[in-house]
Amino acid sequence: MKPGIHPEYGPVVYEDRSTGTRFLTRSTATSDVRVEWEDGNTYPLIAVDVTAYSHPFWTGNQRVLDTEGRVEKFKRRYGGRTR
Repeated sequence: MKPGIHPEYGPVVYEDRSTGTRFLTRSTATSDVRVEWEDGNTYPLIAVDVTAYSHPFWTGNQRVLDTEGRVEKFKRRYGGRTR
């Protein structure tokens, strides 16, 4: 590894904005906002929109965004046409 070209790699707290769940991990991401963790140390806090704690795939709460499928919509629009 070349010295001086890599960002600092250290502990960071990530917070899921939708659930408020926080977890401590290591990352090169930084933030000016700091939070005190359970061990008494302060770490940079990075707020993210989606984590495994709120993503429908990982929570099992699948949401249907489109009531009509894309294929059916395409067939309705262009299905009867021929060249």
